[in-house]
Amino acid sequence: MRVPVLYSAVGSLLLAGVGAAPASGAEAAAEVRGVAVAVARAEAGGITFGSCSAEGEMPGSMRCGTVSVPLDYADPYGKQIELTVSRVRATHKDPNNSKRRVPRQGALVFNPGGPGASGMYFPLIGLMPEWKRIAAAYDLVGYAPRGVGRSAPLSCQDPRKFFKGPAQAPTHPSESYKRERIAQAKAYARGCAKRSGSALRHYHSLNNARDLDVLRAALGEEKLTFMGASYGTYYGALYATLFPSHVRRMVFDAAVNPDPEQIWYRNNLDQSAAFEARWADMREWIAKHHKVYGLGDTPAKVLRSYERASTRLARKPAGGKVGPGQLQNAFLQAGYYDDYWPYRAYALSAYLKGDPQPLVDIAAPVTEAAAEAENSRAVYTAVECNDGPWPTDWRIWDRDNTRLARVAPFETWDNVWMNLPCAYWPVPRQRPLDVRTGPGELPPTLILAAERDAASPYQGALELHRRLWHSVLVTERDAGTHGIGGGPNACVNAHLDAYLLEGRLPVRRASCAPHPEPRPETEG
Repeated sequence: MRVPVLYSAVGSLLLAGVGAAPASGAEAAAEVRGVAVAVARAEAGGITFGSCSAEGEMPGSMRCGTVSVPLDYADPYGKQIELTVSRVRATHKDPNNSKRRVPRQGALVFNPGGPGASGMYFPLIGLMPEWKRIAAAYDLVGYAPRGVGRSAPLSCQDPRKFFKGPAQAPTHPSESYKRERIAQAKAYARGCAKRSGSALRHYHSLNNARDLDVLRAALGEEKLTFMGASYGTYYGALYATLFPSHVRRMVFDAAVNPDPEQIWYRNNLDQSAAFEARWADMREWIAKHHKVYGLGDTPAKVLRSYERASTRLARKPAGGKVGPGQLQNAFLQAGYYDDYWPYRAYALSAYLKGDPQPLVDIAAPVTEAAAEAENSRAVYTAVECNDGPWPTDWRIWDRDNTRLARVAPFETWDNVWMNLPCAYWPVPRQRPLDVRTGPGELPPTLILAAERDAASPYQGALELHRRLWHSVLVTERDAGTHGIGGGPNACVNAHLDAYLLEGRLPVRRASCAPHPEPRPETEG
């Protein structure tokens, strides 16, 4: 795909007028000392695990606790915040040999991405067949990063006002619509500052990486075994750069491009371009199953069916809740995971045939989840806005995305509105760390990537592979699921198991054939 060429020439003009001051030498030194203080405190205190009642119904084997970290690592004796942590102990049970007791290898800490996602439910993954060998050898540990859930939660607006629907989703917005969204972005940025105060500036990826080292120490692990997906790969890479001697094994699944010039404005442009290709993949699959869905026997005809539904929803929202914006969001989710494709296609087909309920079921806002969704969005915004420079001139956003939307209209403007508060962000920003390790600094690490991943385009995996010495890249060819470790591809899982259980990796790169395409659904 050549879409990125449209904006790669922007160069140094892209971030004109952006403020991102590096930490002073004194502040950087204070943060290093602060991490040492917090780590020593965590080593001494550990984590007291008990009931997980606050997380809802949980199997008895899962236990929860908290670990304290400084809000500001430059002031480690100042305000502390508590991160919630979950754990299921290693089972020691070999799923292939009931008589063999598997020795424990330590804790495997996981982050599912975001920013803004919680890993608190991760330890339950050990119940899945694909994870039983890993669950036998490792304590499975999840946690909610700073700002998420009950870990010093962030908020930028009243959750009761978070879900606004039905919403529009113009692929080529008018000037009046743009002005309306600019006003909303400014108000959202002000809301983040008002509701979070001076603490807001301390929610960023560098602090997430520092928190991870404190968690390692609190778990009693001399070295960290970590698996990050999506955004989790970025601060995992920061950790590898900041604390290479503390790494035992690291898995980067669906790797984000860590190039400082990409954080985060350019990464979002790349993502919008990649989603256009993934949307095309989905339409091609639906067209192959025209006899099932009746949405068109070519990708172009499927697109016309989708646009017909969007136009109809603009006039009369389905169930009073689902407009073009909700439709677009439902199909955007399917760009992450192809196992969503069958029911999305079924719902679209049913709607066009006169039954809106399946579409309402998948696309209508779930008001009961508003508080969680608002919190996740607040953390996403704070971390991405704090992490690095963003254009502060609307004309740059307008120029780059108008240009991109001509060839990649599916997600481009939706991505703009998601990130536009960063143009008006009210607190100082970080300067992105140059992720890079040299020979002998870092143990071998494993990078997993699907070749057609839209949320984390494949170029990011190649860039991370280039920057981390002795990393190994395993690629699922001609596939686009976002996060492939422990999924349906046995070849990928064999590499994951070999690395985590035996420390064994291919020489430099390996590839796997794609997992099977989803099968069409003939009913809901």
